[in-house]
Amino acid sequence: MQKESRNTIAFFVIAIIMLFGYQMFVLEPQAKAKKAELAAKVAAEKKVAPADKPLVPTAVAGNLSRTAAIAESPRVPIATRGHDGKPVLTGSINLTGGRIDDLFLQQYGQTVAKDSPRVDLLRPEGTSNAFFAEFGWRGAGAPDSKTVWTVKRGPTLTEKTPVVLSYTSPQGLVFDRTIAVDDRYLFTITDTVTNTGAAAAALQPYAAVRRAGLPPEAGKGQNVHEGAVGWLNKELRLKKYKPWQKEAAKGKGETKWTATGGWLGITDKYWLTAIIPNQAEQIEARYLQATLNGRDYYITDTAGATRTVAPGATASETTRRFAGAKRAEVLKSYQKALGVPELDRAIDWGVLFFLTRPFFMALEFFYGFVGNFGVAILMVTLCVRILLFPLANKSYESMSRMKKLTEPMNALKEKHKDDPAKLQAETMALYQREKVNPVAGCLPLFLQIPVFLAFYKVLSVTIEMRHAPFVGFVKDLSARDPTNIWQLFGLLHYDLHSVPLVGVFLAGNLGLGICVLFYGFTMWLTTAMNPPAPDPMQQRIFQLMPIMFTFIMAPFAVGLIIYWTFSNTLSILQQYIIMHRLKVDNPIDKFISRFTAKAA
Repeated sequence: MQKESRNTIAFFVIAIIMLFGYQMFVLEPQAKAKKAELAAKVAAEKKVAPADKPLVPTAVAGNLSRTAAIAESPRVPIATRGHDGKPVLTGSINLTGGRIDDLFLQQYGQTVAKDSPRVDLLRPEGTSNAFFAEFGWRGAGAPDSKTVWTVKRGPTLTEKTPVVLSYTSPQGLVFDRTIAVDDRYLFTITDTVTNTGAAAAALQPYAAVRRAGLPPEAGKGQNVHEGAVGWLNKELRLKKYKPWQKEAAKGKGETKWTATGGWLGITDKYWLTAIIPNQAEQIEARYLQATLNGRDYYITDTAGATRTVAPGATASETTRRFAGAKRAEVLKSYQKALGVPELDRAIDWGVLFFLTRPFFMALEFFYGFVGNFGVAILMVTLCVRILLFPLANKSYESMSRMKKLTEPMNALKEKHKDDPAKLQAETMALYQREKVNPVAGCLPLFLQIPVFLAFYKVLSVTIEMRHAPFVGFVKDLSARDPTNIWQLFGLLHYDLHSVPLVGVFLAGNLGLGICVLFYGFTMWLTTAMNPPAPDPMQQRIFQLMPIMFTFIMAPFAVGLIIYWTFSNTLSILQQYIIMHRLKVDNPIDKFISRFTAKAA
């Protein structure tokens, strides 16, 4: 028993000695080494500029011309061509800051004129509406917006020849920046840093899209999103310019997310400049709006994890940048090739996206056959009418029967004018006998409303519709009817806005073009073929509706007017056939009979 007790005591003593020894000679040295390593890392990271500090550049007065701003620093030209050999992008890389801030889209003019200046997407800092892309590292020794880079390789950036820039800091950090671009709108920027110094360096990769001031036309579209846009954490993140400004005025101009992959940037109606980070990397993403010296800055940026680069070590970061037109097929191709989620959502398809996208796909399908988006609109309209034919046919038949009952209805009103309850009962009985549904007449209109809205959205937001011609004077389906009754539809050439007091109205809703007048005529004819409303006041309202809608629709895109006019024409034809078969009075037969009577 005593022997067992001694063994137990000896076991515990030896175990305690071993634990203390392991703690003293193994764990404590490891803890001290780890603590020292952590302290060194923290000390190095303290030298890195915080992710939310240097994102707003030093305020620069926007009073320089583009030519003067470009002449201020050395540059590397950009000149790319597409598969067809035609120019796609031109511009230059600013060696001061190593940023892309000068970019023209050669395939798009500012107007429909052949000699129109090309669309300038990016503009240097110092101009009135600067818009540029930045990327690189932040931390002690990292290059900043004032750093002048040297060209290591590549005199011109093309789709076949990348450009390599280089900068060596006083701390012994060698930075190499390789900028490549494809034959469309995708830039690939690879930033590499090699530490040739004696101390470790903590560096944080970042990328930013910055806008200083807004062009006059920016943010004015009511039917399209313009401002910050991105897909982060499986959700579309939107922020329009004006609400963004209002939030900033309340101290809420900054929004942050922690996300893995995704994309974000700044979009205009037709153009997009976006950051596409490594899709497997976690980033800190942010939208920031701030005002410096009376100038508004709009910023979207990303910051990656801080890298500790030991002496002799190398770190690298690759970021992609989309800068170009929001063509659906181009965005989808990048979405598929790079694994970028929902990149085509940069196009504002709207809440009716389940209709807008199919309509756009149908337009592109028919355009591939006919080569004219105006004709494609007519073909899609015809397809829609064919799909709705059975429902519309029943509706028009019911409306025709309703119109046939006009005289019996008037007789009932006269007979029971002092007894509303009896009149209501007799009217419903008449409807039942004649198998008429008075509500069915509204069905075609309700069915066309979502189609109308979807077409309106497609014409408003898709770059494919921009400057797309139809026939004759219609040079741009996305713009309003170019003719105006006050200029005798093009015979008189003068500026309507110069007319005192009423000029803005003559050029606005009062400016009726040829296409709009045809639309108004089809609206009137459609209304005339419908059964009259039971109430005299309602009758007068329905009579005025074609006139009201003609003026309301005047400023809308002419492509939308063409769709609505053609749809009305098909409706009139369908309704006329039914009314003629049921021998119901209609304005077309009356018009024909008038001419045949005169001829007789």
